Amino acid sequence: MFEYLTTQLTARLEQLGWPTDRLQLSRPKKAENGDWASNIAMALARDLKRAPMQIAEELMDDLILDSGIVDKYEILNPGFINFFQSADYLTAQVRNILNEKDDFGKGDYGNGKTAQVEFVSANPTGPLTVGHGRQTVLGDTLANILSWSGYEVTREYYFNNAGRQMRLLGESLKARYLELKGESITLPDGGYEGRYLIEVAKALMAEQPDLTDETEIDLFKSFAEASIFSIIKSSLERINVVHDVFYNERSLYEAGKIDEVLDILKEKDLLYDKDGATWFKTTELGFEQDRVLVKSSGEPTYRLPDIAYHREKVARGFDLVVDVFGADHIDAYPDVLSALKVMGLKHEHIQVVIHQFVTLLRSGEVVKMSTRKANFVTLDELIDEVGADVVRYFYIMRSASSHLNFDLDLAKRQTEENPVFYLQYAHARISSIFRRAEERGLASDSVNADLDLLNEEFTVALLNKMLEFPEVLDHCRRSLEVHHLPSYLFDLATALHKFYTEYKVIDLEKPELSKARLALLEAVQVTLRNGLRVLDINAPDQM
Repeated sequence: MFEYLTTQLTARLEQLGWPTDRLQLSRPKKAENGDWASNIAMALARDLKRAPMQIAEELMDDLILDSGIVDKYEILNPGFINFFQSADYLTAQVRNILNEKDDFGKGDYGNGKTAQVEFVSANPTGPLTVGHGRQTVLGDTLANILSWSGYEVTREYYFNNAGRQMRLLGESLKARYLELKGESITLPDGGYEGRYLIEVAKALMAEQPDLTDETEIDLFKSFAEASIFSIIKSSLERINVVHDVFYNERSLYEAGKIDEVLDILKEKDLLYDKDGATWFKTTELGFEQDRVLVKSSGEPTYRLPDIAYHREKVARGFDLVVDVFGADHIDAYPDVLSALKVMGLKHEHIQVVIHQFVTLLRSGEVVKMSTRKANFVTLDELIDEVGADVVRYFYIMRSASSHLNFDLDLAKRQTEENPVFYLQYAHARISSIFRRAEERGLASDSVNADLDLLNEEFTVALLNKMLEFPEVLDHCRRSLEVHHLPSYLFDLATALHKFYTEYKVIDLEKPELSKARLALLEAVQVTLRNGLRVLDINAPDQM
């Protein structure tokens, strides 16, 4: 109905010579105000210099709407146009859902287009922590939603295996290795103290037991990198995250891409030297202060390789690029995009999603974490404690722009208080109803069911909620805000439970009504299952 109304109203606006860019349709909060509403008359009032009510009446005058889709419309002060869908249209959607099955909810916006989603991008200095987990699930879910919208999606992991952090990692591993050999050691200042390095040191000793203090640090660094990356990939796979590309920052240096960026910016007179450092004239681009690209030590700041990396992203020709960053990147990415702009490169297709930090709560107390210390909680430990399904749901059940409190007590409850249990129970409940119906000779027969019988209050509410699924997915795609999907699925499960409380599904005295309700529940289960597939959460048939 949304697409139909949009098409009809747009054509009518064009016929009248009125602007079409402000046409919006939304679902009214109250059922008595229809199924869709538009404020287009009020949006055009200033341009047309007419009263909204007059605009609405002229807009709808002579507009012929298919009665099989739209039952009626009404115009209400101060100019809202409310549309009511027909009962035939509503029940026909049940059959459409059952015909589409696994494809219900999929869109075609991205058909023939490519998208790249960069996420995680943690340097291989230690296992993924609960802090990394939010970006991991957020990025992967975004990639799923884009895939459901038709895009060919590349999941990418960008990392740096050079620089100060990796040197410290190698020195830390060397110290742990020598410690295992009985030598008295001191960890380097700012080094990594986590127990995971002791395990890596044991593995190294098993392979190469004769290393000494004279052994080149690069050997320790390379072994640590390979070992930790293996741990990282294993953690990602446990929550069904598999990247297509691992892009190494060092390759940008080896291919001369860093120097190319500096040369281009220098040609445009956007670089200068001060105190031995190379500065980017970002003040000339509208920013409050200039930025250092190369330190006085000769070491680039992370902005420079980020610019070079995004230049390569643009060259690879993606139709959409999505960067998922933590809050610590909020000041950096505008500089990167501005550099692309002044270099004359396409940049409008690059979208940045910034997520806030995660606080892990155990028994109401905050669990403090530090990557270099030994008191952090790994993503693996979190998965072990609450399970992959709960991990994925909890990380995206709040807006990325909001701080997330990950409540372990709630996450471990096997009750309806836990939203993951609540959703999975809804799916399992429908399967249980089907089993009982079949035992009593009332197997679902959606082809012959009389769906006109689906007209009770809570039945219609469940139907309407189910039909929002494609709209919610498309909204997630447009806004890149994935939390709308778990919120919607929770509401759908709530509507299902209300329906089940109000009405008897298996009623041998009313077999036709029972068949209609079973067909409805089959469509609801398709919707729940597809939504959980996008979230990459299991949809169990029994609990």
